[in-house]
Amino acid sequence: MKPMLPSLTFDLPVRPDWLYEVKYDGFRAILEWNSKGITLTSRNGKELFPQFPEIRAFLLKHEKQFKPFLPLQLDGELVSLENTYKANFSSIQVRGRLKSEKKIIELATRSPCRLMVFDLLMVKGKPLHSLAFHKRKTELHKLFQTIRFNLVPSPYDNQLVQYITAEKDFTNIWEKVVLYDGEGIIAKAKNSFWEEGKRSLQWLKYKNWKHVSCFIISYEKTNGYFYVGVYKKKDIYPIGQVLFGFNPEEKNALKQTIKQNMVSEDAHFIYVNPAICLEIKYLELYDNQLREPHFDRFRFDLEPAECSYDRFMFAQKNLPTDLAITHPDKPLWKNIPIQKSDYILYLREISPYMLPFLTNRLLTVIRYPHGMFGEAFYQKNCPDYAPEFVQTHLADGIDFIICNNLKTLIWLGNQLAIEFHLPFQTINSKGPSEIVFDLDPPSRDAFPLAINAALLIKEVLDQLNLIGFIKTSGNKGLQIYIPLQENSYSYDDTRLFTSFIAEYLISKDPESYTIERMKKNRGNKLYVDYVQHSEGKTIVAPYSMRGNEYAGVATPLYWDEVDEKLDPVSFNMENVLKRIRGQGDPFRNYFQTKQVQQFGPVLEILKKGKKG
Repeated sequence: MKPMLPSLTFDLPVRPDWLYEVKYDGFRAILEWNSKGITLTSRNGKELFPQFPEIRAFLLKHEKQFKPFLPLQLDGELVSLENTYKANFSSIQVRGRLKSEKKIIELATRSPCRLMVFDLLMVKGKPLHSLAFHKRKTELHKLFQTIRFNLVPSPYDNQLVQYITAEKDFTNIWEKVVLYDGEGIIAKAKNSFWEEGKRSLQWLKYKNWKHVSCFIISYEKTNGYFYVGVYKKKDIYPIGQVLFGFNPEEKNALKQTIKQNMVSEDAHFIYVNPAICLEIKYLELYDNQLREPHFDRFRFDLEPAECSYDRFMFAQKNLPTDLAITHPDKPLWKNIPIQKSDYILYLREISPYMLPFLTNRLLTVIRYPHGMFGEAFYQKNCPDYAPEFVQTHLADGIDFIICNNLKTLIWLGNQLAIEFHLPFQTINSKGPSEIVFDLDPPSRDAFPLAINAALLIKEVLDQLNLIGFIKTSGNKGLQIYIPLQENSYSYDDTRLFTSFIAEYLISKDPESYTIERMKKNRGNKLYVDYVQHSEGKTIVAPYSMRGNEYAGVATPLYWDEVDEKLDPVSFNMENVLKRIRGQGDPFRNYFQTKQVQQFGPVLEILKKGKKG
């Protein structure tokens, strides 16, 4: 069976009675399950189970749930899922080329791929091709609900067959795709039918193009490719070649210009000095080459020197194009080679994981206008020169910045706001949105005190059926978060719990822990600051950098990492990004936990104890 295919569009596909799905980049696959067995077939007719045995094993494990719906046909995309909105193209390519059965099984176990299902073609032996798309989608939704499968895509879910939602609001889904650096979206006419083997205008693919300003460096005579590059410092840095997107007149004029201005020629290429600037749109960098490059326009307004590697790197990370990054090569740390451009790119990469914690919170930042080479200062009031897109909220006579989107985050990064500090509640909450314990040892050498305190608190949380999350402070301590349902508790309520935990720690080890507020009276004990958890106080945001000598990051951890081997200095800008890509986000279920957190019963016991 040949799949129905979408047509590529460069025009915004916003139309009445259309629906929108995330486009995942992988192998198109049709799953057929009948009395003869299960097959998973690519669009070219190749059987995929030998390369992806984990999908077959998962289906067989859930055979009992699927059995009432057989014979069954599902249409989807086989992917290496990176986040809810993006699949990793290079990973699926590697998997698809593997020959070694041992290596295939190893990767299937360690990094399983997923079948992202967007259409239902047959259920209980009944073909659904003639049903309108939205009706097929409803039936698919019912199927997933009935077999009790989750309906939200996640790379952290053990469910290897996942459901792709169809959204009515293009803007909402598009903003998420851009934020999470996804490939694009598929727009589908609500009443479209499934047509085998047809590339249809009823399904449109609209891609999340990146744009690069570059210059031509050579022309390949045999196939008509134009090779392009940018300046990296003073050297020419090749970034690939482009063929598509030119109309015949543009292509011929360009060839003639290159021939007239060539500096050398050989059997295959005509070479020119950097002079002709153009803009190319592409999907991503793959093997250091532009993937799916298309000519967009000539840039007669640019000099070749303006086509720089730094601009290229910013553009490929989908940074807001109307936001100028000033002094990108400015060094920020004394002993670590981090430039301002590196920091901005860090904020871009970490933004999907950091922004949910910044949303609707009164923001206090610590700015380092000269990096670690000069004085820092706290900033709460939004400056007069802030752009119009920066949202604010007036509280206690201060016009606080509210960082609800990527553009504001990048603008703050360009202002060299290095540390982001947040209150314990949102602007919409009447009480705390979480409880946080700040375990701050007297020195970095005393970090084991924070580890021991965290493990003692974890024991109590487990006994009380409470769910806690832990992160480094980015300096020398640890911080434990207990998410709470919004508008359910007061700071007086949470103070009962924080003081209970502080007293518990001191009772367990009075030589190690103290609630003494005067520093000079603490000695070498860890201060358990339960008073800090109150209205108006702040704590460093998850994934915020810190202005210390090792460029620390307030890094979410998995609880099994919290042991004597834990070293806070190892959590820096570079390593945190590697952790996210390799291990995922330990705080990924943070906000869902609010709905199931059983803090109420614990509070009732503490209140009764206080009365008694």
